[in-house]
Amino acid sequence: MNKHHALVLGATGATGRELVTQLLAHPSFASVSIFVRKKPVLKHQKLNVHEIDFSKLNSYKNLVVGDVLFSALGTTRKDAGSKPKQYEVDYTYQYEFAKMASENGVKHYALVSSYGANKDAWFFYLKLKGALEEEIKKLPLKSIKIYQPPTLIRQADLLRPAEKRGIRILNTLNRFGILQSQKPLLVSVLAKKMIDEALHNKQGKTTYQPKDIEM
Repeated sequence: MNKHHALVLGATGATGRELVTQLLAHPSFASVSIFVRKKPVLKHQKLNVHEIDFSKLNSYKNLVVGDVLFSALGTTRKDAGSKPKQYEVDYTYQYEFAKMASENGVKHYALVSSYGANKDAWFFYLKLKGALEEEIKKLPLKSIKIYQPPTLIRQADLLRPAEKRGIRILNTLNRFGILQSQKPLLVSVLAKKMIDEALHNKQGKTTYQPKDIEM
């Protein structure tokens, strides 16, 4: 069995962190390289940590080499401080990484987007997610898999009080058959789906809606 080298962008976020955990435990992956602002506490014999300055991405192009790039970078307007800063993180950094990966021969790409992403949306967040999807699809990657998950159930230490309330409300509505498309999804389920699909080696562009991600 061929052993793969995974690249992970957004490795300290909820989905990225789960991806790294599962990739390190997966027998099909020999190495996992992550690109972060600050070095995490996590250490593993398979793990390569690249501490980088995101404002100088091209300086690290030679490091963006592997079999599959998992892109799970994201922020909120509140955390970013402004719309332009959120755009920089959610769109610019992810697109530039995908472009470098494509130019360096990485064949498979997986992007965590958002349910409702649409470049023509009125809502800023969904608009920028949709715009990113459209540009990513233009890159000459062998396989592009875009995931549009519903509300994600993050790790307990990352879950905010407002998110907990929202998840409880959605779960209650779901029991009555309301907003089934927005049934909250564990990040562990999303990460497993992304890894499984990356290993299937299917070519082309595929977008996964919430119903396609549930296992």
